[in-house]
Amino acid sequence: MTTQQMLDERYGRTRTRGRRWGLWIGIALGIVAAVVVAWMTVASSASAVDADTTGFRLVDDRTVEVTFQFTSPPGRGVACAVEAQDAEHGTVGWKVVEFEASEAHGRAYRATLPVTAVAVTGFVNNCWVT
Repeated sequence: MTTQQMLDERYGRTRTRGRRWGLWIGIALGIVAAVVVAWMTVASSASAVDADTTGFRLVDDRTVEVTFQFTSPPGRGVACAVEAQDAEHGTVGWKVVEFEASEAHGRAYRATLPVTAVAVTGFVNNCWVT
């Protein structure tokens, strides 16, 4: 063994077969993890629903009308939870409204919900694909 070979081995400058395999396995696992994260991101955004409250109207002491719009994947049904609250932010009305599948990407609706006390606001709490 030459002096250079002894120094290389002593200070870890040699490439062993196991070390190369470990490097390739690490690279492969990194690629697989990146593909899984990318797939999960695309899959979750493909079925996402974005809802915005555009207004509310107090019809009387027992009824609130909420207008809202949402965007959803075409061809999928959507359900939205509409909520009314009193002055102390307590929930006084709650209703789940379901919408049939449509090819339209964005839709606007008006929901009327009964309340148990005087409400001061109404809004869309959440929407999801059914």
